[in-house]
Amino acid sequence: MKWNKFRIKTTTEAEDIVSSSLMELGIQGVEMEDRLPLTQSDKEQMFVDIMPEIAVDDGVAYISFYLEEEEDKDAILAAVREELADIGTYVNIGEASIEESQTEDVDWVNNWKKYFHQFTIDDVLIIPSWEDVQPEDEDKMIIHIDPGTAFGTGMHETTQLCIRQIKKYVTPDTVILDVGCGSGILGMLALKFGAKYSVGTDLDPCAIDATHENMEVNGISREQYEVMIGNIIDDKAVQDKVGYEKYDIVAANILADVLVPLTPVILSQLKPGGIYITSGIIDDKEQTVVDAVKAAGLEVLEVNHQGEWVSVTARKN
Repeated sequence: MKWNKFRIKTTTEAEDIVSSSLMELGIQGVEMEDRLPLTQSDKEQMFVDIMPEIAVDDGVAYISFYLEEEEDKDAILAAVREELADIGTYVNIGEASIEESQTEDVDWVNNWKKYFHQFTIDDVLIIPSWEDVQPEDEDKMIIHIDPGTAFGTGMHETTQLCIRQIKKYVTPDTVILDVGCGSGILGMLALKFGAKYSVGTDLDPCAIDATHENMEVNGISREQYEVMIGNIIDDKAVQDKVGYEKYDIVAANILADVLVPLTPVILSQLKPGGIYITSGIIDDKEQTVVDAVKAAGLEVLEVNHQGEWVSVTARKN
């Protein structure tokens, strides 16, 4: 099946209004492209420390929408042009040209599966639902996880650094807090390694369902963990709900720029003697995180590297 694609050239000033107007006309699945710089909130919700290189904002925005072949594109385009003309009376919509092209239908739901395959982290096999465990891997710890809307399959170096450190320090009495839990993979593996209980926090509401799904498919009951949405750095209600001096391990696989304000806060959640495992740190931010950890009064135990990524492990004495 083919789709008719229409790409409107407008301005960043008008893109929200134009996209909203398209949806009011019954057009769904609008795409927006611009060069607006990322906000601090955008950066805090990204898991990597290397931000995308975005060209200087030129004020131009492109808004694309798709129509099925059998739809009356002439009538819809006439309505779109009328709407653009109306918007142009009170905001600068720029050129407002519409470029038309055709695109083949793609099975977006399944097409990405070719990019994610089973892999091992030491003696742990992480495998998606559409692949089978090979006989030579049957003696490994098997973790079933599919890429989804929340970050974390274990494939990224930062996650692997955290997993190895959690495995090293976990005990049967461990209660772990995972800040920025995403898919729940760190808490899930801590429980698989023998921990007693896991708590996860995240800014993304998708983390709730993703964590529940991944825990369930790997045989972990809801009595063993909980997950909540909120910013533990500056939300007292979240801090209170998470609890104080109750965690043997706190893991945080997030941006170095977020680890800096997080570290002095997380001190209150750690038990005396508790272990703080950080990752998500690009190598040129290593010293920044080490300095923040020491400034909070924590003792640096290990600094580990994998590729260009760094993990810093410390203890609350």
